[in-house]
Amino acid sequence: MQYRSLGRTGIKVSPYCLGAMMFGGIGNPDHDDAIRIIHKALDFGINFIDTADRYSAGESEEIVGKALKGRRDKIVLATKVYGPMGDDPNQQGTSRRWIMQEVDNSLRRLQTDYIDLYQIHRPSPDTDIEETLSALTDLMRAGKVRAIGSSTFPVSEIVEAQWVAERRGLARFRTEQPPYSILDRGIEFDMLPTCERYGMGVLVWSPLSKGMLTGRYRKGRPLPDSLRVKYFPRQMSDERSLDAVEQLIPLADEAGLSLTHMAMAFVMAHPGVTSAILGPRTMQHLDDLLAGAEVRLSDDVLDRIDQIVPPGTDVGLNEAAYTPPAILKADLRRRPTHERAAA
Repeated sequence: MQYRSLGRTGIKVSPYCLGAMMFGGIGNPDHDDAIRIIHKALDFGINFIDTADRYSAGESEEIVGKALKGRRDKIVLATKVYGPMGDDPNQQGTSRRWIMQEVDNSLRRLQTDYIDLYQIHRPSPDTDIEETLSALTDLMRAGKVRAIGSSTFPVSEIVEAQWVAERRGLARFRTEQPPYSILDRGIEFDMLPTCERYGMGVLVWSPLSKGMLTGRYRKGRPLPDSLRVKYFPRQMSDERSLDAVEQLIPLADEAGLSLTHMAMAFVMAHPGVTSAILGPRTMQHLDDLLAGAEVRLSDDVLDRIDQIVPPGTDVGLNEAAYTPPAILKADLRRRPTHERAAA
């Protein structure tokens, strides 16, 4: 295993990161089976695990905590905070009040006294980034957190966070966790160059575009019965994505690769990517992903992928990506009626 630097933290991580989102009620509810999957990944050489408090309402963190007994010190453990963890409106977000409470909940579930990488799962437009960074800085000084990062932040907010950290003397985000795959190349445009400029590690999620790049989802065929279809029906039937998949499959065949292995190797080929997050639900999923760990794509194959999906382009829909309030809320795009009438 060729380990890589996690930004400029000095921490070394494996190029594959084991994502634990599918461990627990949302995916694989069998704790013993999930622990076996985790141990298989660790035995392979993966030393990086990513989870979140929100995954299966904390159950994912509990499973990871069980799996790491006796192995914790050799693992770079990452988790996230932001999503709602109860009906109380203050049990979510990135306020100091919530972060200080929820980090202790995560530590308890993970059965550890420190988190290597504590990430903000999504931006909070109603919370000053200084409020959030100040709380995270205090957690680092208390020894509960080693490094901090963001997840699915717009480039403008990554830059703002860096500026605020510098001006206020606060800890700064050392990593960003964006979506990236052959079908989701938008981060090549300015996200990856920005992260490189600030020395941030990049941990990409959904390198298989939620399974679109496994070959299970084909144009003109019925959608399989899967969790992805249940939660992301529009994305899994997106015509532009399916059109691209139909062009990628023969390219993978010509290269002597499965579409899955070609897709993973594509993500890992970018010099700005630190680790790709694997999200297996079963041992079979993990075995297939690990089997392609040594695949490297030729320049010719990479060039032909560029012809199918141009660099810096998002081909299809990503229903799990962050959408800012300015897009979600129509009233933020329109002047009040009386102002329009006066004009």
